[in-house]
Amino acid sequence: MAVKDSLARGLKMTVLARAVHVLSNAVLMVLLTRFLLSPDEYGILFLALSVIGVARLFSDLGLAKSAARYVTEFKESDASQVPYVFETALKYRLLFIGIVGCALALGRNYIAGLIGEPAVAPLLLVGAVYLGFHSLSVFNSLLFQGFNCVSWSALVQVVNNVNRIIFAVLFVFVLGFGALGALLGYLVGAALAMVVGFGVLYKYFYSNYEKADEPEEGLSRRILEYSAPMMITRGAGVLNTKIDTILIGVLLNPAAVGFYTLAKQISSSLTVLAGSLGFSISPTYGEQKVNEQLDQAARMYRKTLEYTLLLYLPGAVGVIIVAEPTIRIVFGEAYLGAAPVLQVLGVYVVLRAVNQTTTKALDFLGRARVRAIAKGSTAVANFLLNLVLIPKLGVVGAAVATVITFGIYTFTNVFVMYSELPLDSKRLVRPVALVGVVTAGVGVPVLLATRYVSDVFSLVGVVLFGVAIWSVLAIRTGLLDISSTKSFLLSE
Repeated sequence: MAVKDSLARGLKMTVLARAVHVLSNAVLMVLLTRFLLSPDEYGILFLALSVIGVARLFSDLGLAKSAARYVTEFKESDASQVPYVFETALKYRLLFIGIVGCALALGRNYIAGLIGEPAVAPLLLVGAVYLGFHSLSVFNSLLFQGFNCVSWSALVQVVNNVNRIIFAVLFVFVLGFGALGALLGYLVGAALAMVVGFGVLYKYFYSNYEKADEPEEGLSRRILEYSAPMMITRGAGVLNTKIDTILIGVLLNPAAVGFYTLAKQISSSLTVLAGSLGFSISPTYGEQKVNEQLDQAARMYRKTLEYTLLLYLPGAVGVIIVAEPTIRIVFGEAYLGAAPVLQVLGVYVVLRAVNQTTTKALDFLGRARVRAIAKGSTAVANFLLNLVLIPKLGVVGAAVATVITFGIYTFTNVFVMYSELPLDSKRLVRPVALVGVVTAGVGVPVLLATRYVSDVFSLVGVVLFGVAIWSVLAIRTGLLDISSTKSFLLSE
């Protein structure tokens, strides 16, 4: 019961935080695309953010996730080592942030010239500062996850996202700073989140542990060694999520970057629940492994996978069907180039949802190295596929490359999870078949109803119509138990 209650509280707070993140990003997306920025300007902004994301790889180096893993381990076995884990990881984090931030600021003009977009240079100067604040706020969030207190991670995210939109609106609307103003909003949000995160981390966690006379022998080395596969995994993620954007800018144009970014943001935002569940539940897998409760972990993962497929397979079909009217009505005719990209990425929505409920668990089960190899291999394949498909298919080629390679990565992670836990794949056959029935039952009526979409109200009506059909079918097939769900959501 304690595990269930802890998961419920953590999940609800994480869902709230990520819902705020999605809402703030959605509002910012609509404001920037519909009223403030052209596709070229929008593309320039996210081209700069992609470069910053690549630079952040070298400032993070997987240290926070490695520290979170050892916090989870030591708080169960030797709590006096926890402060040393925190200090070691933070020391290295600050060192690499300083090096990378200076390199980004000093090399901004060279980088802008290399990708062929001089307008990116001033954004990279601000981005060097943003990189530091954002990296440290993420560090705090991941440490809270290691303590299995994801509610505090959620607080840090809420502070970040609420202030991001407030200050972005201030800088763009009031001061007229355009894309640079939006980036300044990101910077202020990250800075405030960092301050809150460190304050909570020190007061409620670090200071509450009695510190050993000296760190365990080899502790720094172990943290750095385990951060290596985390860095490889993170680097592969950068190749998948940032390099493709940069390649589109180099091989096509900023407008294409804007189309791809918009479609990717929409598809990624739809996986907020899966991401929240994966983030909240993953430390529990590590604790259950330490306590030799693998059967319980297996049951938890199987049910998580069932609910993820129930929610996201029908959802992906809906995304594919309503992509064109959604882009046209919400973001404007100028951004219609994003519609076919979003349709392809509908498949990515399912893959990402399954992946988010799987990969973080592997980190806490000690399988980060295997995941790193899989992600590194598929990231390289994604890079090569982008080089081939973008010139041939345009911006849609980048989406196709993402779906193919991310699909391979996701299935690999699920396979590793099955090898780590005592899972019986036969028990998934019936639920998956029923999910297929629900998906077909939702897709056909929504496809027929979409022809009547003409404005935002009819679009919302079609979406709600699809949700209503999904709810009825999910309950009638027995896949969704209302009483269990209500009990979980209302638990304290």
